Amino acid sequence: MSRSSNIDWYRHLSFASVGGFFAVYAILLRMGIMANAQTLNLLDILLNAFEGDWLGVLMHVGALAVYIVGTMSTVFLPRLFGWDMRRISPAVDALCAVVLAFLPAEMPTIPALYPIFFAMSVQWSSFTGAQGNVSSTIFSTNNTKQASLSLARHLCAREKGQLRRMWFYVTTILCFHVGAAAAYFAVELWEIKASLCALPFILWAYYMVVCEDRFHREHESAPV
Repeated sequence: MSRSSNIDWYRHLSFASVGGFFAVYAILLRMGIMANAQTLNLLDILLNAFEGDWLGVLMHVGALAVYIVGTMSTVFLPRLFGWDMRRISPAVDALCAVVLAFLPAEMPTIPALYPIFFAMSVQWSSFTGAQGNVSSTIFSTNNTKQASLSLARHLCAREKGQLRRMWFYVTTILCFHVGAAAAYFAVELWEIKASLCALPFILWAYYMVVCEDRFHREHESAPV
């Protein structure tokens, strides 16, 4: 298989680094909360309600609403306006990085994470995997599970295809952590403004989208 035929894999890995960056940025600067997903946020709605913290409930419900709107936008925008979410999603990520840089450090934690809730929901729904594998670029739980299952299947049946599948998920996790490591050092140096350091990762991810689209156009127009 040629390197160019792996272009969707390279695109996938580039967005995984973006996801890792935003995950650690949120964790380090906003009280350990990972805004890429909704599990903790949904639990906090329940816990805040039990504790009678209705302002907390409201802020977490707002985060849920932002996440849902981001997800739904990936359906509405292409259908209503013909927008290509593969191109729009990196732009949303970039806008998120810029907005985060100007939010005050003393701002309430959950509203300060609304840009990440939105951007990551758009990214996840716009890019669902590559190489025939369903895989998230914004968190690692299922990627870890799938890598483990693929390894187990290879050990049981000696299926070489399972090794390649395992490698796909392992590299996704590794690239996620490359972005996470970059966020750690960026936050150490620039604190809130560190979000701007996500821009090179986002630019590279956008470039990979362009390369992938070009590859598919050339492949489709090639004579049989």
